[in-house]
Amino acid sequence: MSRYCPKCGKAKKACICRWIKPVETDIELIILQHPSEVKHAKGTAKILTLSLSNSRLFVGEDFTSHCELNHLLSDPCYHNLLIYPREDATPIRQEASGNLSGGKKLRLLLIDGTWRKAFKMYQLSSNLHSLDAVDISEGMDGNYRIRKAPSETSLSTVEAGYHALTTLDTKTDFSSLITTFEKMIDFQISQMPDGTYEKNYRSK
Repeated sequence: MSRYCPKCGKAKKACICRWIKPVETDIELIILQHPSEVKHAKGTAKILTLSLSNSRLFVGEDFTSHCELNHLLSDPCYHNLLIYPREDATPIRQEASGNLSGGKKLRLLLIDGTWRKAFKMYQLSSNLHSLDAVDISEGMDGNYRIRKAPSETSLSTVEAGYHALTTLDTKTDFSSLITTFEKMIDFQISQMPDGTYEKNYRSK
């Protein structure tokens, strides 16, 4: 028998499915995941894909010729927003208040990988360069206590998705995403040898 949950892909003792709650939103979310994140024990993208029925996950590094993604991006009924801190990125709060979608359905694209890998994915994927970019870092602090981050404003994938969705869809309660995230972290900390968390993470 497999040691891993067939739904979330994590070790069965670390399965997050018990905390997942379905969330319905009209905003579509596409996660572009680096291959190294697929089986990462601390990965959080699965929280989004398991919770949000209106979500998809594609794995790769260069999405330039990704047929399914390109088909979605060419749909004139959608306004695509790339969550990425590009120099010309619009603060997401401004996007929400400005109603720049022009009445179209909203689709968010989120890159899942370390900062270095996400940067490379963006550089390689030329089909992302023409998309409108939004920046979610303003006023946001990450709480990914078990994974080192380059700054306090660095967010996990689920935190980034949560902040973007709550800003753009104020009528929907997305709090279960963060609740699941926190429970996953607490479980991971509980499995660490005594003193490991305090030594390697708490002081960072």
